[in-house]
Amino acid sequence: MASTQTYELSYMGANLVAQQLGWNMTEGWMQGDDAANAYYRPIETFEERFEAFVDVAVDAGFKTIDVWTGQLNWTWATEAHLAAARRVLDARGVGVASYAGTFGKTPDDFQRACRVAVALETTILGGMCEALTTDRHATLEILRGSGRILAIENHPEKTPAEVLEKIGDDQDVLGTAVDTGWWGTQGYSAADAIRELGATVKHVHLKDIKAEGAHESCALGDGVVPIEGCLKEMAAMGYNGPVSIEHEPDTYDPTPEVIESKRRVLAWTS
Repeated sequence: MASTQTYELSYMGANLVAQQLGWNMTEGWMQGDDAANAYYRPIETFEERFEAFVDVAVDAGFKTIDVWTGQLNWTWATEAHLAAARRVLDARGVGVASYAGTFGKTPDDFQRACRVAVALETTILGGMCEALTTDRHATLEILRGSGRILAIENHPEKTPAEVLEKIGDDQDVLGTAVDTGWWGTQGYSAADAIRELGATVKHVHLKDIKAEGAHESCALGDGVVPIEGCLKEMAAMGYNGPVSIEHEPDTYDPTPEVIESKRRVLAWTS
C-alpha cells in the first residue's frame, strides 16, 4: 500500500497521439501531433470529433480529462471551436484538469493559449512555453491577469534544480507538471524529484517507461519508474492537485492499459 491519499485521476488527451495514424506512428511525436491538428482543426467536424475524444475517456471510466493542443490548439481555435468544446464538456459532465502542450514563443502566443484554458475552465497550462524565456515579464503578467498557472513539464531537464531555476521566485503563477516518465528517461528517480520539487508541483503526469535512456511508455507498474514511490511522496507532502494517467505508445491504442493503470493507482492509494 503506497498511501491513503485519493486523487481525481484524469485521462491525458495526448495518449491518443498515434490515433489518427491508425496506431502506426513511424516518424516520431510530431508526425502524430501534426495528424491530430489536421484532424481536429476543421470547424465543420470539430464538435463531433472532439465529442468522440471525450467519449473515449468517459467510456474508460474517467470524469476528468487533460485537453491536448493536438485536439484544440490555440494556434487555430476560434470562438466557434471553444463554444463547441464547452458544449461537449458540459453535456458529458466532464472536467478539465489541464490544457497540455506547448504554448508559443511570444506573449501574444501565450495570451491565445490562456484564452483556450479559460474557455476550458482549467487553471493549469501544463507543458512548455518558450515565451517564458523570450519575455518572462510579459508572460508572468498574462498569467497573473488571467488567473492561470503555467506548470512547466520536465523533458530535457536532468535534475529538479533545473526546473526550480526556471520557476525562480514566481511560484504564485509558475510551478511544474511532473512527468514521471521523463524523469525516468533522464535516469532520475521521479519519486526523489517530486520530493525535491515540493510545493512547486502543480500537476503530476503519472507515466511509466520500459527503460532508462529511452521513452517507450507502458502501463504503470510495468516499467522502471517507481510509481508507488511517487504516490508515497505525493501523500507525504500533502499533494492534492490533479493527477493524469499518461501512456503514449506509437503502435497501439493505450486505453486498455490506461484503464489498468488507473485500477492499479486506486489499489496503491486505498
